[in-house]
Amino acid sequence: MNRLKEKYLNEVVPNLKNKHNYKSIMEVPKLEKIVVNMGVGDATTNSKLLEAAVKDLALITGQKPVVTKAKKSIAGFKLREGQSIGCKVTLRGENMYNFMDKLISVSLPLVRDFRGVSPKAFDGRGNYTMGIKEQLIFPEINYDEVVKVRGMDIVFVTTAKTNEESFDLLNELGIPFRK
Repeated sequence: MNRLKEKYLNEVVPNLKNKHNYKSIMEVPKLEKIVVNMGVGDATTNSKLLEAAVKDLALITGQKPVVTKAKKSIAGFKLREGQSIGCKVTLRGENMYNFMDKLISVSLPLVRDFRGVSPKAFDGRGNYTMGIKEQLIFPEINYDEVVKVRGMDIVFVTTAKTNEESFDLLNELGIPFRK
């Protein structure tokens, strides 16, 4: 079993149950899924950039990304409806815990001048989004093969009802929030 999932079951659940006075362990919020999204705006002019982003995201997450398409045309961005403009991966179960473990223990400490992630990026419904400026912080990415340095959004979707419950859950799981 994954190290992080074991920690969740053995430490996080009892701690949260006591702190928030839940009557049943089924009330304790849990991590539902992690969505990693990489927007590739320049794919409108050069389709090779999208292929490179898909390859990078597949290396980072260990899962095949889905190519996302534009919902509507925007003339100012030279964008047509249905045009490929990014890619995303939805991680659940074992893959989700493996990715989160790698993110917390390997990748985030590699960020220069890292002081923790912002505790303000909750959406009010218990989900947390963090942005990463470059994909190079992941150990799977070979610096020499990078076509273009790009960032990504990582969304942690939880079953928590409030921001406070979600913060406690993610904090207990080891996400380094700024003090």
